[in-house]
Amino acid sequence: MWNVHTMTDDDLTELRAQADQGSQNAIDQLVELAAERGDLEELRRFAARGSTDAVDLLIELASERGDVEELRRLADGGSRTAAEVLAETEEEYGPE
Repeated sequence: MWNVHTMTDDDLTELRAQADQGSQNAIDQLVELAAERGDLEELRRFAARGSTDAVDLLIELASERGDVEELRRLADGGSRTAAEVLAETEEEYGPE
């Protein structure tokens, strides 16, 4: 398993190539690395490709940051979990 602190550009390129070839292990590692780096764009790309782990991590990061817009975007995209977290956030803090 890769670590964000020891990952070289070549390692990342290799891992992305494996993910593009359909390696679920590579996808899982890239999703985890993106979360560690706080790379929302990469997480969004994997979420759009069907990674439920990426969606879950986006929800977690958005919730931690109080990012109602990201939660709303995910909920509008069909994530029931994001809709629930959004409702809880709006209940606690009021709608934005």
